[in-house]
Amino acid sequence: MTTALLQWSRRQWQSGRALPHLFWLALAVLLLWLTLSTVDLGEVWARLAHLQPAQIVLLLVVNVAVLATFSARWWLLLAAQGYRINYLLLMTYRLATFAVSYFTPGPHFGGEPLQVYLITSRHKTPVAVSVAAVVVDKVLEMTTNFTFLTIGVIFVVRAQVLPGVSEAQLLATSFLLLLLPLSLLAALMLGRRPISTLLAWMERPWRWLRPHSERLTATRFAEALRQSETQSIVLCRQHPITMLLVIGASILSWAAIVGEFWLMTAVLGLELTLPEAVAALLAARVAILLPLPAALGALEISQALAMRLLGQSPAAGVSLSVLIRARDVLLGLIGLGLAGVLVWRRGRSVQTMS
Repeated sequence: MTTALLQWSRRQWQSGRALPHLFWLALAVLLLWLTLSTVDLGEVWARLAHLQPAQIVLLLVVNVAVLATFSARWWLLLAAQGYRINYLLLMTYRLATFAVSYFTPGPHFGGEPLQVYLITSRHKTPVAVSVAAVVVDKVLEMTTNFTFLTIGVIFVVRAQVLPGVSEAQLLATSFLLLLLPLSLLAALMLGRRPISTLLAWMERPWRWLRPHSERLTATRFAEALRQSETQSIVLCRQHPITMLLVIGASILSWAAIVGEFWLMTAVLGLELTLPEAVAALLAARVAILLPLPAALGALEISQALAMRLLGQSPAAGVSLSVLIRARDVLLGLIGLGLAGVLVWRRGRSVQTMS
């Protein structure tokens, strides 16, 4: 079933998607050019050059602490199913999958098949268990992210730090975003299989137009997904303590994210209040939701606009986005290296066994 899962993911990735990728890449470059052409790049450089070595080391230490919180949900969900994997190894796997997701369109998705593959191939975890942990982790991550966006919007609206922004539109958009992951989570809690049902409905009209080999792969994938959803239902309904701990881990992660972001604004000399920092972070998180590779252009323009609305220089926002991007690119490159080593070692071990 692991092979079927990887084959299906590869086919989905390669099936006529080159043109949309080029479109989003062109849009990202255009947004980046528009942003950089309207700000004082000298001020951007001056703010970044003002950083002291001690401040950079502090940011790195805090970022490692933030990274350590990201694997807590995954570890708890695997442990609840009887698979206790070394936490440092899970952090390594999570960093590798982050790299795949970050450098492909839509930084919230893309690395999940690798996440499943690493756990299944390196620790002999059943596919259903691995996929269930990833699916529930992703659904809870989306639920937490959109809950934060909703609470953050309410917080920002009440603090009135963004004058002129439509409060009704902000609240309506955030609630709509929150509706999807909450619906998925509720369906699993009720014993439903929303993902496999939706995919089966989408595949049905085209099923008999595809070659037999593709139909066979799709059938195997559907069966693997159905088993993983069954396991996900078990997780959600029979492990309430674990689910509470997972929610607690999600809250801890978001507290760490807010703290790290506020620290970044402080070392750049922005002197934002907590509501203002949350408003800028909200803009960054919305930019990351866009289907642009590494949120290129979207992150820069979001921070430039946020700082303008907060009465700061747009160049300050670009400086902040450069600092964020430097962090993410560094982590992404480390993650790509780790992914290459992990997959290469697994391939060598398989060749040795055969």
